[in-house]
Amino acid sequence: MAETIKIAVCDDEKNIRSYLVSLIKKQGGECSITEYASADAYLSDGKEHDIIFLDIEMDGSSAGLDGMGLARHIRGMEAQKQPIIIFVTGYEKYVYDAYDVGAFQYLIKPVDEQKFAEVFGRAAGHIVSEAEQQKKKLVIQYGGEGKAIPLNDIYYMESRNHNIILYLKSGNIEYYAKIGDLEEELAGQFYRIHRGYLINLFHVEGYDKTEVRMANGDKLLLSRYKYDGFVQTYMDYISEESL
Repeated sequence: MAETIKIAVCDDEKNIRSYLVSLIKKQGGECSITEYASADAYLSDGKEHDIIFLDIEMDGSSAGLDGMGLARHIRGMEAQKQPIIIFVTGYEKYVYDAYDVGAFQYLIKPVDEQKFAEVFGRAAGHIVSEAEQQKKKLVIQYGGEGKAIPLNDIYYMESRNHNIILYLKSGNIEYYAKIGDLEEELAGQFYRIHRGYLINLFHVEGYDKTEVRMANGDKLLLSRYKYDGFVQTYMDYISEESL
């Protein structure tokens, strides 16, 4: 990989941290790995990471933060500073909590080496894809001038009162445009799941029959007439991204 991937391994058991580090090193590529024995240690260090492997049931935090608490804290950070969260735990009961904090994946101890390689590969690919997407931009008229916005900074768009609201990593922007025109312009990476929502497929965290969960935590209404088309388009998008 062209750029170094910055990885945090956060677990209160030294042997688990060492094992995860050994698995990471087997994957190849340029990686910078930092180990943390507690949520306190991670937060006090202040480094930014691309990926964090995070134990859910950790001890040793003076603030009483376990892994899930740290994940919630991370989700409160600026979006561009948030790492991909991969939970590593001995308990399957937390899987729904993991979805609530937008975890990328959930690995059960003892971690299977083949499963780890598959998850790590997808996470690394996600990071590389995000870097590539930063080069693609949407040009809009805003504040009397042209403004170029990286597509990957856009979670989704909402049509409201003849305007478009862009939900961005840095905040929201409202400007005049037609959602139909944007749907046509951005076809392939964006999909219209409802007459009022055009979403960035790159930032989809999950979905069911009635809603789509975005990486910023928002849950958007999925039209029942759009469900089949959305699923097919999203699967096609994921397949292309994994190549």
